[in-house]
Amino acid sequence: MLDGYSVLAAVYDRLNDTVDYSAWADFIEESFRRYSDNLPRTVLELGCGTGSMTLELARRGYDVIAIDLSEEMLAVADSRAREERLTNIRFIQSDMCSFELGGSVDAVVCCLDGINHLTRRDDLLSCFSTVSHYLAQGGVFVFDLNTPHKFKTTYADRDYILEDDGIMCCWRNRLSKKGDRVDFYLTVYREDERGLWHREDGIESERAYGRRSIENALRDCGVELLSISAGYGFEEITPETDRWYITARKK
Repeated sequence: MLDGYSVLAAVYDRLNDTVDYSAWADFIEESFRRYSDNLPRTVLELGCGTGSMTLELARRGYDVIAIDLSEEMLAVADSRAREERLTNIRFIQSDMCSFELGGSVDAVVCCLDGINHLTRRDDLLSCFSTVSHYLAQGGVFVFDLNTPHKFKTTYADRDYILEDDGIMCCWRNRLSKKGDRVDFYLTVYREDERGLWHREDGIESERAYGRRSIENALRDCGVELLSISAGYGFEEITPETDRWYITARKK
């Protein structure tokens, strides 16, 4: 079975067209203003996918280094950047735990639950440690997480079907007994120009982390957690919050 994002790359943006990347980027920039010692110019994006946030930040004038493990996702992102003639983006194929850069960056972002895909605590620590290594002193790390509540309710053992013209994605969730990990079994059907349908299967996994686990892991890597909110307006979180928006800063 293939990597899930390799299967999704060609249809990902059409199946996620409800995400408001402009509003999300507004939140990121407000986090920069509130918490960064100096307003950033160079931003590292982890798990950039097909580049929707990458392009949004580049349009706003940031120099963006965008990392993703999926060659297929990066190919889509690079094609989109070329179409817009954005020259302030550098794409790197790497994982989020052991990437290498030529120097430090002013800020780091990771969107759409990329951190949840680190399913082992050792990987989480490796990621945070590498971020801390390259993040400039006083720079901020802005990321989000699907919450334990979402794993046990929205995800659980539910099945979903996502559709658009000429594509269909069947998405089956399987939650672990502890309720802290979910495996996504993905089947994507695509119609070609002859009207024939083609099937690909893939699998992805996510792990739920509690607030204390994230705060401790950040602290162990020299980064302090500053803010957890429930939305782009810095709303207060509740036990029913599905997604945490987190800002941390290198000490």
